[in-house]
Amino acid sequence: MPQFSVPCAVYRGGTSRGLFFHQKDLPADKRLQKQIFMAGIDAYNPSQIDGLGSGTSHTSKVVVIAPSREPGVDVNYTFVQVGIGEPVADSKGTCGNLMAAAGAFAVDEGLAPVPFAGADQVEVSVFDTNIRKRLRLTVPVEDGKAKTGGDYFMPGVARPGAKYSVNILNPGGGKTGETLPLGVTYPLETQAKTYQVSFVDIVNPIIFINARSLGLEGTEPNSQLGLNQALLSELENIRRAGTLAVGMVESLEAAVQSQAIPKIALVSEPRDYLTPSNRLIKAEEVDIVAKMLSMGRVHRTFTGSGLYALAGALLLQGTIPNRVGTAKPGSQEQLIRVGHAEGVVEVRVSLTENGKDIASVGMDRTVRRIMKGELFIPGAVELASGRL
Repeated sequence: MPQFSVPCAVYRGGTSRGLFFHQKDLPADKRLQKQIFMAGIDAYNPSQIDGLGSGTSHTSKVVVIAPSREPGVDVNYTFVQVGIGEPVADSKGTCGNLMAAAGAFAVDEGLAPVPFAGADQVEVSVFDTNIRKRLRLTVPVEDGKAKTGGDYFMPGVARPGAKYSVNILNPGGGKTGETLPLGVTYPLETQAKTYQVSFVDIVNPIIFINARSLGLEGTEPNSQLGLNQALLSELENIRRAGTLAVGMVESLEAAVQSQAIPKIALVSEPRDYLTPSNRLIKAEEVDIVAKMLSMGRVHRTFTGSGLYALAGALLLQGTIPNRVGTAKPGSQEQLIRVGHAEGVVEVRVSLTENGKDIASVGMDRTVRRIMKGELFIPGAVELASGRL
């Protein structure tokens, strides 16, 4: 059968790239939506050569935007993580980077408040349907559209751009009901040994483990870690054990299918290290150093949602990140400097009045609309839907 097309835009937000759809342009059947997402990205080939992905977790992403019925909210944001070489379209978690692009899409597509004449920014209120949390976005505008050009540099993107501010209110417990559902630390057992971890549910659930627990410094190059199959397998074993311990699945076998969340990250104390471009990051430039896995692979930088969780955990007394990081004791609000493979990212974090939970997290990103047009989908999906 011939192909059919669906209106689509491609945006980069922070260090992620994704396909953006209006909900009204998609079939109501969620199963058919997932077929479109998987075909559009090409979940079926590891290289994603037959779609718009590029074989990495930070480019295998889809976002659906719709006008919101929530009081005081402009749009709903729904994120889908698409598989790499496997037919997966998982909406359990969210993407902290593409949140910024959701604000740009809302402005560009006329779903956000219209900027008044001469305005250089507009506030967009977003409801994240994946984690049931509200986002407050500051979107720079130019001639009534989302602005791209500017002088703000962020690690992982070579060229500067306009600065977008993302703030997430009351970010804890979106998936498990608690920010620290297993307490500040928890012993997770694999066939090899027992590890002390912190399971943190801030924006997205993520398991943090001290790099030293696995015999690592935490500053090893991603290329080296990515070739260490024994390490990757053990980290996946830990991730599955944590997924089971927190009750997100009923068996370790079921945890295999839950690839999008929780993710797992290695953390270590501030130390000097080199980026892939041989830039020296000094220990005094960061509050913590971190590496993470996403969809079974070492992430090139660090997911936006993972940065929020890490920065929040750094302020919560007794967690693994808090023990190895250098947060300022007793401070209700801080700017946490996270050192990842490509450089340093600053994350805003504020504590609740009692200091026991996270009131908000925020970060600045750059955004660019890359294309807008018709995404062509193989006719087999059209045959399955019987329409479209």
